[in-house]
Amino acid sequence: MDVRALRYAVTLADTLHFGRAAQVHFIAAQPFGRRIQALERELGTPLFARTSRRVALTPAGERFLPRARQVLADLDALVDGVDARRDVPGVLRIGVLGFGLADLWPHVWDLVGARCPDLVLDTVELTWADQYDAVRSGEVDLALVHDVGGADDLAMDRVLVTERVAVVPVASDLAEADRLSGADVEGRRLVSPVGAQAGLAAWGEGVGRGRVTVRSPAGVATAVATSGRLGLHAEPARRFFPHPGVRYVPMDGPPATVAVASRPGDRRDAVGVFRAAARAVAEVDRNRIGT
Repeated sequence: MDVRALRYAVTLADTLHFGRAAQVHFIAAQPFGRRIQALERELGTPLFARTSRRVALTPAGERFLPRARQVLADLDALVDGVDARRDVPGVLRIGVLGFGLADLWPHVWDLVGARCPDLVLDTVELTWADQYDAVRSGEVDLALVHDVGGADDLAMDRVLVTERVAVVPVASDLAEADRLSGADVEGRRLVSPVGAQAGLAAWGEGVGRGRVTVRSPAGVATAVATSGRLGLHAEPARRFFPHPGVRYVPMDGPPATVAVASRPGDRRDAVGVFRAAARAVAEVDRNRIGT
């Protein structure tokens, strides 16, 4: 669910005027209207009835808007609980493994930016081998990691749990399957992630091993396409790492979990705001509101 679009819809419900509502958010009326239309398409029903003279809530809008207001209030309360100063100067270094927060990225940026307008967010690309150590060493302030265990010394906020998928060469006999099990891929050679965490092996348990290795999630699809072996990934990879030489097929097994990793003793406001924003957006995504 697009958090910004929820805010737009609430403002439009208050003003019942596209132009005035758009001005509240410092956006032109046309792109404002497109965001409302996109939200309505996602929900599968119009929220507003438009005529040349007036804007009114539809019955679906009457049901939807109170829920939207409550979700936004809960989301803001979660973030404001750690937002002490509003203006947090400096740079926050965020390590990112693979697609990071996937589709939740824009909403987290919006929340952090609204509460820390002077904060600069720098991102650092991580690999499986250094995803935890980059936080421990202070190379980054926070990291968006593939949570496979082995980081009991870090604070881990789980924000995204997605289905595991097999990455299959397009020429493979498995490429057109609707879903795969461990038995389907038994004995097949697998592209292997390189990392120090024992949990990486456990996440791929039951799938045959190979000697083709990759250091980060971004390299899996290319390794599969060039080697002809299979790979494992999380469901958002089909959108964030498309490749003409592979297919992403849902697969039985443990899900992939993305977490925000930080040092337990780090009490800086910027760190707290980012962690809270990620948790809040994840909560909204888990409890998607309908009409």
